[in-house]
Amino acid sequence: MKILLVEDEPKTARYIKRGLEENYYSVETAGNGITGVRLALANTYDLIITDLIMPQMDGRELCKQVRLAGIETPVLMLTALGATDQVILGFEVGADDYLTKPFEFKELLLRIKAILRRSKPRMPSNLLSIGGLEMDVDRRVVHRDGKRITLTVKEFALLEYFLQNAGRVISRSELARNIWKIDFDTGTNMVEVYVNYLRNKIDKGFDSKLIHTQFGMGYFLKAE
Repeated sequence: MKILLVEDEPKTARYIKRGLEENYYSVETAGNGITGVRLALANTYDLIITDLIMPQMDGRELCKQVRLAGIETPVLMLTALGATDQVILGFEVGADDYLTKPFEFKELLLRIKAILRRSKPRMPSNLLSIGGLEMDVDRRVVHRDGKRITLTVKEFALLEYFLQNAGRVISRSELARNIWKIDFDTGTNMVEVYVNYLRNKIDKGFDSKLIHTQFGMGYFLKAE
């Protein structure tokens, strides 16, 4: 497994690189976000680990540039900022997970293994559909009534979860745990924001809606 590590603090970079190589990962390092983007565009990696706060280009902008280039390599952000709004900003540009500094190295290893396990290629013909909505999970393509719908990484993951659980009411806390891998904070509206993003893309302009609200309980996907 080949990992790109983007970290501007040399001591931290050496510590992480040494630990990963001792666990049989191949690691390439970049000392800033600009170099990190250049390497990500020029090479193929199984995982990108990036610090959030860096000069010139921070981890969020790095992730944004990588996603805009069509690269779907999983991204793990390292941050000293534990605030929920900072985490949300990372997810909005395509990050897959985050780890708050300081952390134990064994926790980093567990996060890496979990991300790589989730990103393993699925079997061919992994198709999900309901009410004219079709998702090709392998090709990462979504259509409704023949119209192509463009989704961000997190919007795609959220819609996939809805399709896998069609007809079942899913609570906000369940969505937060399974899509963002964080315990739900009732002081934020992260789930509502992303459900509205999805509604604007898969329901708006169509004759019937697919995403429904069960007030006080959560959301469910169902063809009317």
